[in-house]
Amino acid sequence: MSLKGKVAVVTGGARDIGRAICIKLAKEGAKVVVNYNSSKPDADETIREIEKIGGEAIAVHGDVTKQADIDSMVSKTREAFGDSVDILVNNAGGLFARKTIEEIDEAFYDLVMDVNMKGTVFVTKAFKPMMGKGGSIINLSSQAARDGGGPGSAIYASSKGAVTTLTRNWAKEFGPQGIRVNAVCPGMIATKFHDDFTKDDVRKSVAEKTPLRREGSADEVADLVAYLASDESSFMNGNNVDINGGLAFS
Repeated sequence: MSLKGKVAVVTGGARDIGRAICIKLAKEGAKVVVNYNSSKPDADETIREIEKIGGEAIAVHGDVTKQADIDSMVSKTREAFGDSVDILVNNAGGLFARKTIEEIDEAFYDLVMDVNMKGTVFVTKAFKPMMGKGGSIINLSSQAARDGGGPGSAIYASSKGAVTTLTRNWAKEFGPQGIRVNAVCPGMIATKFHDDFTKDDVRKSVAEKTPLRREGSADEVADLVAYLASDESSFMNGNNVDINGGLAFS
């Protein structure tokens, strides 16, 4: 899956799945823009890991919910790697908290929807003019988009459902320009996300119900993203690809 000579932008690339994606794309030869918001030390560590394998990358700060920050990301990408972007991975997102309907307020709703949905829309709008034929956009959705998510994740699951629908629409809109749009829908992946928001007994129960009897890894998600970014997947467009060990199917 050679990505030599290609430029990739990964939002939320500082840690967990985002970091694994950045490292994998760099390993395959891409020059990588590692976007981060509040986790500069993690972003710097991601850059160091990429440099260890001989890759080329820059860390770029930017809140994906703020247009000025997105514009700055575009500007810094151009300064570092030129006017063309081949791969865009909309990875930035979050659950932030588990809340029942009684606990949800407007600020929480806006936070989750803005990061997961608005960020995907406006980052894509900003970088798409830099993409040409052969370009690949990969959105990060979730198994929660398919099954509604666990307790207290209604807004998160709904935002990811919106990303799933967005992926299908953009595949039709961007396809005639030679730009493919797909999404990855991870299930239970061993990351800080679940360390923070999922109880150990729940994680154990989910792993036991999964046909492969384990959680997935960030590296496994990154491998799938790299495939969707590469020319080897050149006829895949509009797919929301499950990666959950067989726990749920499309």
